[in-house]
Amino acid sequence: MIEIITLGTGSAVPTRFRNLSATAMFRNGDIYLFDCGEGTQIQLRRAGLRPGRLKKIFISHFHGDHIFGLPGLLTSLQMAECSQQITLYGPEGLRSFVEFHKSFSGFTLNYPLEIVEVENSSSAGEFKEKGLTIKCLPLKHRMRNLGWAIIEDDRPGKFNAVRAKELNIPSGPLFSKLQNGDDIILDDGTKIFSKEVVGPKRKGHHVAYCLDTAPCDASIELARNADILIHDATFFSKNDKMAAISGHSTVAEAAEIAARADVRKLILTHFSARTVPEDEEQMLAEAQLHFPNVEIARDLGRYSIDYIDE
Repeated sequence: MIEIITLGTGSAVPTRFRNLSATAMFRNGDIYLFDCGEGTQIQLRRAGLRPGRLKKIFISHFHGDHIFGLPGLLTSLQMAECSQQITLYGPEGLRSFVEFHKSFSGFTLNYPLEIVEVENSSSAGEFKEKGLTIKCLPLKHRMRNLGWAIIEDDRPGKFNAVRAKELNIPSGPLFSKLQNGDDIILDDGTKIFSKEVVGPKRKGHHVAYCLDTAPCDASIELARNADILIHDATFFSKNDKMAAISGHSTVAEAAEIAARADVRKLILTHFSARTVPEDEEQMLAEAQLHFPNVEIARDLGRYSIDYIDE
């Protein structure tokens, strides 16, 4: 299971209802953080997310409401005596941003920090790790801005223990070999093929994060068949011209992206500072005209993704 925690759901400036952009993903005991607006480290504490679990940070772009919380978070991790490696991903220039703050404020980091920059000349980025693929594409905004997707590898198929017993396969290491796709030979010389007791592979989780963007094909590509799409919804539909000028999406446009990408669930976030809780019912209604399974994100909201066992 994966859990999404929307730490901050506002845009531009914090309000008494919403903090600035930050979204956490809790996966296999690790925390992946998407953007780090001012106040993110406080929201992590409020969400009960331990700093020692933080493993990856993904920065979309360099507008302040997405990155001004990063120097403080990195420093606090040092003060918390974190020792795990943290990998920081983002656009070209991210390393200079971090090094400037280290030099200007005179702080050092004793934990290993790996910075992975996506060059401005690059039209895409892809990073393979054990069990998953990280993808990014430039979105449509007023400055270089990256959308992100975390895509898990397919999982092994279901193991049919009843069928294994019928075939006289002893439980233990042979079960594991079959589950991993290996064929085996029993002591009596009988060959058992993995496909006889293991079903077809099952889809891993897929989460897409596309904030500060006007509608674009890159969002659809990153979110294609995703379990969850977290998408910019800064404005109501009546403000579509303002959205286009500022490089953002309306609620309806975000829902249309979700429908075109055929995602399972849409989480709308990054709302204008003019938006108040009383507006949420109208936002939801606008979105559901185009896509039914949608949530209006709130600060510290939690959303679980269960595996589909086919």
